Amino acid sequence: MRQILFIAWNDAKFQIGQGSTLLWVFVMPPIFFYFIGTVTGGFSGSISGGQATPLVVVAESPGFLQDQISLRLRENDFEPEWVAELTVAEGEDPPPRTLTFAANLSNEIKASNQVAASFDTKASALSRNFEIIRIQRSLYTALADIVVADANSESELSAADLLALNAEPRIWKLDVSPAGQRQKIPSGFEQAIPGILVMFTLLVLLTSGGSLLVLERKQGLLRRLASAPMSRTEVVAGKWGGRMVLAAFQVTVALGIGTILFNMNWGPDLAMVIVILAAWAGFCASAGLLVGSIANTEGQAAGLGVLAANALAALGGCWWPIEVTPPWMQTLQQFMPTGWTMDALHKLISFQSGAASALPQLAIIVGATVLVAALAVNRFQYE
Repeated sequence: MRQILFIAWNDAKFQIGQGSTLLWVFVMPPIFFYFIGTVTGGFSGSISGGQATPLVVVAESPGFLQDQISLRLRENDFEPEWVAELTVAEGEDPPPRTLTFAANLSNEIKASNQVAASFDTKASALSRNFEIIRIQRSLYTALADIVVADANSESELSAADLLALNAEPRIWKLDVSPAGQRQKIPSGFEQAIPGILVMFTLLVLLTSGGSLLVLERKQGLLRRLASAPMSRTEVVAGKWGGRMVLAAFQVTVALGIGTILFNMNWGPDLAMVIVILAAWAGFCASAGLLVGSIANTEGQAAGLGVLAANALAALGGCWWPIEVTPPWMQTLQQFMPTGWTMDALHKLISFQSGAASALPQLAIIVGATVLVAALAVNRFQYE
């Protein structure tokens, strides 16, 4: 055991002392926490992040239906501003989002004529789709109001009919509640910090951990260990231990940065969160050892590490909530080690489902760690 601890300690001390390692441990995590957390902040909270979305509604002589459409737009977190004509001064940009109706909206509806509506937005792809859904929901609800109010009207449809409909109690009501114990929906940082922590731990271990083993093989340091009075098992265990110390260091620093700088709420099961992250650190240590065992050059180890870490982070839900991705990506996440870890962390942090809820993911991560470690031991070579 003394030989194992000796190798592990010296490996970890050398890796942590490297400038590139310190950069990715201390400098890059808070930058990525802030950037990814800010970008994904709109995926949580209220429909539009806590504030109503400004919307310019262009309609010439909209009539009494203006109030009803405005009501439904506000229910979907829009703040409409009605104008008869859209005019943009020279040098100014057009509004970021506009909803345009044909002229004489109310009169056309009363005459049972079809009225065209068009929506234009400058939002990014994901936000654009969400805004379109909210616009459609607003207009279809307003259309249903018109149909029901017209059916109940004793004469011609009027504003009074719509007011009477709005005053009636709704027979069907949808009760929406959080899926777990937590009442506050997680913010962007509470998605980004665990995700970037998981990604960077894997990135550092695959690149630094893998490259160091290749370097030691090229310089003959592993051959010298082979001639020392210690078994192959002790050498491999010591190399794994050094990478485990580096992974634990990365996780500890990221936990501290997330808590102190970003007020991260880790939930009531912090102990289980640490257990999950410890298991993930073990997996990353095994993966770093495997990369270092199969790569022939330092460049191969670094390139393979960067490619694998970024691909697994994107597909495993580290960069964004996996719920905003297509169904095939949500299915694929279930087969990714990053996906297992993020699923467990979301259960503990986002939904506060209890420590026992993460036990299946913990078992899978530990099993994968043993499997990858076995592959690394099988491929380990002194030269």
